[in-house]
Amino acid sequence: MNALVIIFLVLLVVSGVGLVIFILLHSGKGTGISDMIASSMYSSVSGTSIVEKNLDRITIICAIVFLLSLIILMIIYPQGTINAG
Repeated sequence: MNALVIIFLVLLVVSGVGLVIFILLHSGKGTGISDMIASSMYSSVSGTSIVEKNLDRITIICAIVFLLSLIILMIIYPQGTINAG
């Protein structure tokens, strides 16, 4: 494996784990982990708080990095080109 493949594999794993974590941090109906962590920063005027907006942005960035690294790895290693030994 060359360095480029290792970099994209690390990006794929890190962004995948980050995606799972940040999706779990989203609140469903106001009872999520993000509400418990940053309940004091919520404003009652706006529908979405600053914390939720930042959480959305981070989740979208993780999803884009995950998809791009997955597509690049699919281009580098098409089906059937990885040898076992």
